[in-house]
Amino acid sequence: MDRTGKGSVGRVGEDAACRYLEGLGHTILERNWRSGHLEIDIITLASDGLHIIEVKTRVAPVAHAPEENVDASKRRKLTSAALRYLHSGRVPGDVEVFFDIVTVVLDGSKTDIKWFPGAWIPIYV
Repeated sequence: MDRTGKGSVGRVGEDAACRYLEGLGHTILERNWRSGHLEIDIITLASDGLHIIEVKTRVAPVAHAPEENVDASKRRKLTSAALRYLHSGRVPGDVEVFFDIVTVVLDGSKTDIKWFPGAWIPIYV
């Protein structure tokens, strides 16, 4: 598989993140959910609630931790997207919502995945 293109690297990372989360008992509800210009990479349902997940994929070597790229602006956009999703009628019942980051670092045949559950708490949700 060609891991050189940005789109293909992102797809590989999201696929790996989904497999990882499913292994932890999450049910994938949505991938690349869009509302206007807003997007959520992965939305899952787990025993503890609904997870809004931003996936950051990089090819080794990496200059800094991929999760550092989820800055305040990105968090605001994800929060806005989550609010739209929550009001879309797709949410199964009354659930707690978590904002997570999953990082995927591709290094040859090795894939390093890290999950940061509850990576941030939105200030206006």
